[in-house]
Amino acid sequence: MYRIDDEQRRTRLGRRHLLAASGRTDSVVAVADALVALHATDAATLHLSVCARLSDPGTAVVERALYDDIALVRLLSMRNTLFTVSREVAPFVDAANARAVAARERRKLLKHLREDGNGLDERWLADTEAETLTALAARGHATGSELSAAVPALRTRITVFPGTRQEAAQGVASRVIRVLAADGRIRRDRPRGSWTSSQFRWTGAEPWPASEPAGARAEVARRWLRSYGPATEEDLKWWTGWGARDTRAALAAAGAQEVLLDSGAVGLVAPGDHDPEPPPEPWAALLPGLDPSAMGWADRGFHLPAEHRAALFDRAGNVGPTVWWNGTIVGGWAQRADGELVWRLLSDVGDEAARLIEAEAARLSAWVGAARITPRFRTPLERELSG
Repeated sequence: MYRIDDEQRRTRLGRRHLLAASGRTDSVVAVADALVALHATDAATLHLSVCARLSDPGTAVVERALYDDIALVRLLSMRNTLFTVSREVAPFVDAANARAVAARERRKLLKHLREDGNGLDERWLADTEAETLTALAARGHATGSELSAAVPALRTRITVFPGTRQEAAQGVASRVIRVLAADGRIRRDRPRGSWTSSQFRWTGAEPWPASEPAGARAEVARRWLRSYGPATEEDLKWWTGWGARDTRAALAAAGAQEVLLDSGAVGLVAPGDHDPEPPPEPWAALLPGLDPSAMGWADRGFHLPAEHRAALFDRAGNVGPTVWWNGTIVGGWAQRADGELVWRLLSDVGDEAARLIEAEAARLSAWVGAARITPRFRTPLERELSG
């Protein structure tokens, strides 16, 4: 069995995640494909993740890919989380994950409607969705509040979790819009504010053509192995949210091959992808919270020293902004209210690393400009640094 040690895994990360300076690109789509899927729960994360890998970073090129060319699309998919993928990858992620997520979202909303006890049912939901789509088509794009003003049914309030400690009265607008988006019938358009805002306008969309889920899962697994391998079955199971049976079947269909990891565990790589790669030039990076390079595996021990976890992750397991040196997380960073970028090294990395990290911080500050970044998921070190 081939052996791939932790140093080689870090080398692959630098090269394949386009983090080494020589691997950076001018293409937003190339970044998305290199990472398979970019976290998009926090609007700022998407831009920060992409720009960390662009040779000439800036929000305009990302916004063009999202809103003009529609070369990147957002999907509620893996682990019921919002991700951004390229148009090429979208049909596979849609069939492998997003269709099942959309079905669950619809079932959940219908359950809330039934429990409310006011006769709201599947027919009512279908009529409300049709009215919403008509109103959106008439406007081209609209915010949730604008749609609620145009569609009286969206102003309906229901009682969720009746008879429990969680009982609460809520409007249905955001839930109906979420179901329409999960079904691919509407999509997020430009935000109301800057690129850091998560308050989006909505516009019409066409669902992706139906595709066979097992084949789509195999394609997602193959792409993930090329970007994140060697990794374990448990890593892919966690990343996708699939069950054990689907994960094993997808890996088998993708032709995954076994290798031995430094931990003693058996890892998996894409077919034939076990040859060592020459290390890139020394590299540093400042990556945002939820960046795929920190969230791509269930077991991150090969690039995350165990003693750093408490400072860099929240209680739910979400990573905050991180500082990297040659494939290892060595610290964290934050932006203060006055715009100053600050960071702290948790490992002794030496003078060369410190100089390159400082250069990356200056590069990040330059393109972020006057924007202010507060991660949605706050971590201990980020809170401390931001003051």
